[in-house]
Amino acid sequence: EACEIALAEGMLPHTNAGVMTADELRLLRHTNVSMGLMLENVSPRLRAKGEAHYYAPDKDPQVRLAMMEEAGRQRIPFTTGILLGIGETAAEVVASLVAIRDLHARHGHIQEIIVQNFRAKPTTAWATRPEPEAVVLAKTIAVTRLLLPAMNVQAPPNLSPRDHRLLLQSGINDWGGISPLTPDYVNPEAPWPHLDALAATCREAGFT
Repeated sequence: EACEIALAEGMLPHTNAGVMTADELRLLRHTNVSMGLMLENVSPRLRAKGEAHYYAPDKDPQVRLAMMEEAGRQRIPFTTGILLGIGETAAEVVASLVAIRDLHARHGHIQEIIVQNFRAKPTTAWATRPEPEAVVLAKTIAVTRLLLPAMNVQAPPNLSPRDHRLLLQSGINDWGGISPLTPDYVNPEAPWPHLDALAATCREAGFT
């Protein structure tokens, strides 16, 4: 119903509702221009006790890959991505990107890959966990671009406010959703960049 209301108001819905069944995807397909689910990482090791996904059964990589596979069978344009800084190894990052590449090779439905960096939050168990360095994010974006040269690659600008030029140089071609009206509800402590300032940075790097 929310998607139908949005369409009636002239907006194009993109639903990111977590793990969904085939029937749920089918129900939403006619009202959504695209849908999304972050893979985060393909490694089952991160579901072990003490690891990032221990308390999150819906983040089992096989569960998430199965949903993305079903979205491909239903020809639903799809956004996914990886999360850096949750205890992954470099090899697991590459394996995650290869898994996404293979999904896209089978179905052609992945429209965008988000390369996102973990940000520590003060009221969580990982409040003191180190965040990934900018050079790690940049290298991962570059590897993503090499593995999927024609893919839309995104990095959230509000999570790396001092590194916009570096992200552009690394191979992104999309900043993702940036709102002058609403906060980033997942990362409310990280304000969006001013649109004019970000546009100026892009122009200086040769982009529009």
